[in-house]
Amino acid sequence: MIAVLSLLITLSLSLLVTRIGAMALMLTGMSSETARFQARSAFTGVGFTTQESESIVTHPVRRRIVMLMMLLGNVGIAAVVATLMLSMLRTSQSDQGWTYMLMLLAGLLLLGYLAKNRVVARQLNRLIARGLQRWGNLTVRDHIAILQLERGYAVSELLVEDQDWLSGKTLMELKLPNEGVLVLGIRREDGAYLGTPTAEMEVHTDDTLVIYGPISRIEELDQRRKGRSGEVAHQEAVQEQAEVIGEQRDLDDEPEQEEERL
Repeated sequence: MIAVLSLLITLSLSLLVTRIGAMALMLTGMSSETARFQARSAFTGVGFTTQESESIVTHPVRRRIVMLMMLLGNVGIAAVVATLMLSMLRTSQSDQGWTYMLMLLAGLLLLGYLAKNRVVARQLNRLIARGLQRWGNLTVRDHIAILQLERGYAVSELLVEDQDWLSGKTLMELKLPNEGVLVLGIRREDGAYLGTPTAEMEVHTDDTLVIYGPISRIEELDQRRKGRSGEVAHQEAVQEQAEVIGEQRDLDDEPEQEEERL
C-alpha cells in the first residue's frame, strides 16, 4: 500500500516539475509548445539536439532552468524506478496483490486525466506563473528571441494546428482583442511573414502567430479546440477580460478621486 502511494506521489511530483519547468521557459519568451517539449526532454534526459536546444544553451536563464530540470529528472526517474520495483515486489508477495494493482491502475488513470484536463491545467498554470514571477529569478531577457514583458504579460509564439479554434478564421472573426490578446504578426508555413496583419487576414493551419497578451490566456489559446467548447471558452475569456478592464479603470480613476478629495 505504501509503495503504491509512494509511486503515485512521485509521478505526481514529476508531472508538476515538468509543468513548472515549461512555464519557466515560457516566461523567458519561449513558445508554449517548444517549452513543454524542451522541459520534458531535459527532465527525462533525452537531450534532443535541435535549433531549439541551441536557443537554450545560448540563453543564461534557460540554461539554468534546463540544468535544474536535468538534475531533478535524474533523481525523479531513479525514484520512480526504485519505487515501482519495490511496489511490484511487495504486491507479488501480498495476498491483496490484485487490490494493489487496481489501486495503482486507478491512480495512474486519475493522474492522466488531471494532466490532460484543460480546466486543471489552466488554473495550475496561473498559480505557477504567479509563483515564478514572484519568487523566480527570471529577469534576464533574450532580446534576440521573443521578448518577455512584465506583470504576467508576454510576447510569444503560437503554432496553429488543424483542430485549433484559431484555424480557418479571420482576425476579425476571432476578435482576440476582446480577450486581451493582440496579434503582432503571422508567419506562414512557407516562411512568409505578415507584420501588423489586418482584420481581413485569415489564420491558416501551420501558421505561427506572434501574439501579445496575458501568459495564462496565451496558454489557454494554445489548448483551445474547434467546436462549441472553443466558442464557450472564447465567451468566458471575453467576460474575464471585461472584468480586467473594469478593474484597470477603477485603478486609473483612483488618482483622480484622490485629487478631488484634496
